[in-house]
Amino acid sequence: MTVALMWEARAAEGRGGDLLAWARARELPGEPVRREHFRAPQDRVLVITWWDAAYDADLPELPEPPPDLVTRAVHRWRFESADAQPR
Repeated sequence: MTVALMWEARAAEGRGGDLLAWARARELPGEPVRREHFRAPQDRVLVITWWDAAYDADLPELPEPPPDLVTRAVHRWRFESADAQPR
């Protein structure tokens, strides 16, 4: 099964680039199948990691960024693939 972990944060005003650099530099204790970084208006940063694991598996997630980089707590979601074909 493929599980996607989504991590989204809103940077402090003008700190979107810093938050994106911080997220890119974070190493996880394990290697996801895929990892992508996104940015959006209002200095939002989104990181999605894909894992070959059960939905309820204990998977590593990005931590909370330093308080001076964000305007609120990180939002996190977990999804399972709805289109995966059985192997």
